[in-house]
Amino acid sequence: MYQFFVGPEQIHMDLKQVVITGSDVNHIKNVLRMRIGEEFAVSNGVDGREYRCGIKEMYEDSILCDLLFVKEDAVELPSKIYLFQGLPKADKMELIIQKAVELGAYQVIPVETSRCVVKLDAKKAKSKVERWQAIAEAAAKQSKRGIIPKVTMPMSFKQALELANTLDMGLIPYEMAEDMPKTREMIEAIKPGQSVGIFIGPEGGFATEEIEKAMAAEVMPITLGKRILRTETAGLTVIAWIMYQLEGKSI
Repeated sequence: MYQFFVGPEQIHMDLKQVVITGSDVNHIKNVLRMRIGEEFAVSNGVDGREYRCGIKEMYEDSILCDLLFVKEDAVELPSKIYLFQGLPKADKMELIIQKAVELGAYQVIPVETSRCVVKLDAKKAKSKVERWQAIAEAAAKQSKRGIIPKVTMPMSFKQALELANTLDMGLIPYEMAEDMPKTREMIEAIKPGQSVGIFIGPEGGFATEEIEKAMAAEVMPITLGKRILRTETAGLTVIAWIMYQLEGKSI
């Protein structure tokens, strides 16, 4: 079943109606060629609910739908996962964002680290983030997320640590960390309702001083096993571990 995102103001609970506007109108009418009576789901990106709709009337710039029922079962993980991703080369960031959103990440924060090859000025950064946000939205629709995860503007490593300091837990995969039992213990200690930051370095990894600063900020090093994972694999691995730990639990 197709899913779209709308603003909370487009869902009229009192009238049991939903109004679709914007680019989704053309997509529904001319791309999907949906007809009166066909059903789809919408989310408002806020409460995580799924609103099931049936098309009632089609206009040139809007579509009026009957609100059939509301699915209360939350599809979101009970914890917010923040992926602090060191800027990778080429188009790897697009893949990382797409898969992180599918796995349940709440927010993706591009981070400029000392070993990043990619350097973005303000103009390029704005253009990139717009592209990345569109990828996040498409991935959220495809995976039937209740929200559209935000992709922020790139920030410095210092700024990233300051943001991580507001979260309940911070984890940073590090090739010199070898204690897998300790890593399992930390993952299993994550409880519903907690916020978790995951720091992933670029292709060259983190510099030693960055690891030291992270540890000083209580971002704890973990191991991903005996194999060295690429930057586009590492973050997804940790998110998948946390998803396995939390899926089906409630706050």
